[in-house]
Amino acid sequence: MKKDVLFLCQYFYPEYISSATLPRDVALSLKKSGMSVDVLTGFPYEYNDGEKVEKKESYKGINIQRVKYLKLKRSNFIGRLVNFFSFFCSMSFKLLKLRHYKIIIVYSNPPILPLLAIWANKLFKTKIIFVGFDIYPEIAINTRSLKKNSVIDKVMTYINNKLFNSVDRVVALSNDMKDFLINNRNIEEHKIKVIPNWYEIENMETIVYDFPTLDTFIENSDLVVSYFGNMGICQDMQTILDAMLLLKKQPRIKFLLAGHGVKKDEIKIFIEENNLSNAVVFDFLQGQDYKYALSRSDCFVVSLEDSVEGLAVPSKTYSYMMAGKTIVSIMNDETDIAKEVVGNNLGVHVSNGCSKELAEKLMFLANNNDFLLESGKNARERFLSKYTTEKCTKQYLEMIEEML
Repeated sequence: MKKDVLFLCQYFYPEYISSATLPRDVALSLKKSGMSVDVLTGFPYEYNDGEKVEKKESYKGINIQRVKYLKLKRSNFIGRLVNFFSFFCSMSFKLLKLRHYKIIIVYSNPPILPLLAIWANKLFKTKIIFVGFDIYPEIAINTRSLKKNSVIDKVMTYINNKLFNSVDRVVALSNDMKDFLINNRNIEEHKIKVIPNWYEIENMETIVYDFPTLDTFIENSDLVVSYFGNMGICQDMQTILDAMLLLKKQPRIKFLLAGHGVKKDEIKIFIEENNLSNAVVFDFLQGQDYKYALSRSDCFVVSLEDSVEGLAVPSKTYSYMMAGKTIVSIMNDETDIAKEVVGNNLGVHVSNGCSKELAEKLMFLANNNDFLLESGKNARERFLSKYTTEKCTKQYLEMIEEML
């Protein structure tokens, strides 16, 4: 007898990035409902606490099998490409395992991974749910990481054609992503379900914590503007950097950045070359460090390059809403996040490249504590009504129950 669901993903528990925690939350929700759930994933190299991890593990009733693969430096395209193909090859050796499942949930990262689900569909009649965290190859082409009509572009396009001819359901993270898929993929609209990402941690009350580097930096500030998470090809970091420069002589407005990504080193160099004492960059924060930094920030920046509208969604937005913080969005006006911020008074919004307008709005926030409190309250209420883990994973559960 076949089991219910297998997750195919590169990252999973115990890794702490959203690409790992989101599938974990869905898997736990399905398991709690009584479904049989297994996971086939990559071995954790970067985003865990350094504790020993076994290749096979049972986690809260979920059987996890991890495969090892080459892990080169991700700061260059070739390194990422080698990692993608190495991971896919390691996963391919487990193809026969896929015959034991009714449904496979496969994620878009790395973009070659869905090929394994396609083979399972052809060989074993396994149903496919594709979750589009990022939409390839358009993201890579639009951010100039990949040339159109290159060999890799053609491979990704081939996989997409096969995938969207075989897939039973597609999860889009936003309505603009759904619109893009309808207009650019061979798929019927009723197969696409919009389910936003989520982010939730327990005990978000203000904590007493020893983080002297952070405390010294934000001392005597009127406004702490924070950016946490990926500083990669999809994020518009230049508009933020230009605003930092414009506010260089406003020492009471501080910029706190933390995370990873291919643009991180460029940001550090920009801050150093321009002698920006109003900005600091930390590594990826987690645990108590993250909670404390979250509680000490006044507002949070979420950004997307204009060229990736409909191709990606910044999941960190939901953690800021959960914390009841003011949102500062930098992206195309037509994205769901921008409409959410403007339509529900969750903070302020500027279009890509409008660094002067961003600087002016940050000055406004620094001098209007009532607006910060009100927009933060609105963000929290919006989170509770729409973006909790329970509300979002329930939508996955209902979709899968219909398919079984």
